[in-house]
Amino acid sequence: MEELLRQYAPITLDEMTGVKLLNRTDTKFVTNVPTLMRLLEMACGDYYVQDIDGVRIAPYYTVYFDTDDCVMYRRHEAGHMNRQKLRVRSYVDSGLNFLEVKTKNNRGRTKKKRFELPDFNPEDCAAFNVQSSKYQDFLHTWLRYDPALMTEQLENRFDRITLVNKGKTERLTIDTNLRFHNIVTDSYRFMDGAVIIELKRDGNVPSPILRMLRDLRIKPHGFSKYCIGSAFTNEALHRNRIKPKMHDIEKIIG
Repeated sequence: MEELLRQYAPITLDEMTGVKLLNRTDTKFVTNVPTLMRLLEMACGDYYVQDIDGVRIAPYYTVYFDTDDCVMYRRHEAGHMNRQKLRVRSYVDSGLNFLEVKTKNNRGRTKKKRFELPDFNPEDCAAFNVQSSKYQDFLHTWLRYDPALMTEQLENRFDRITLVNKGKTERLTIDTNLRFHNIVTDSYRFMDGAVIIELKRDGNVPSPILRMLRDLRIKPHGFSKYCIGSAFTNEALHRNRIKPKMHDIEKIIG
């Protein structure tokens, strides 16, 4: 995959400034690694690849927070469109870390608010205290839930490729090597064969990747890393509505 990505023209973080899309619509797709290789071959002429000091596949770390009874998970699993997620996202290679509140509204638009965490260590998430007074103003402003009720629930690691179309109107993130660790149950689930593609654009601007996805029969498929990872690693959670997605994912990755 590294060799194939070398065929792409690079784009730097500075050049991507106008493609942040913090207020956006997201469409997710799920496929497997062989199909991803075909997609990358097809998309080479229409997209740049994010390049940071020669690195084009970047490791990410995330830890998700929820109440003890997992109210955020339950709201998503029940099918509510208006929902939130609370997480720390770590861009491992660059050393950038953010406490993030993601809010999705009834119209399908996602807004993300961030608070930088310069001292966060992705190898020791237990040392991070979300109840610290340093974060309370941020959380009380953007989080709909009581920050005092938030506890660590799920860790997630993956590798990400980021593509930007030549018109710089959209981003395409491609996540591989997904690994989940449930902090509550101490259960693990590795999904090395799964590929999560997310098209991020401001509204419904034309997208060159959609035709390629259709040609490869890669269909839109909801995939919340927090909810899917939790469902696979905590059998105590209600999973009736999410089980069909779990079965679909297992079929796709074989």
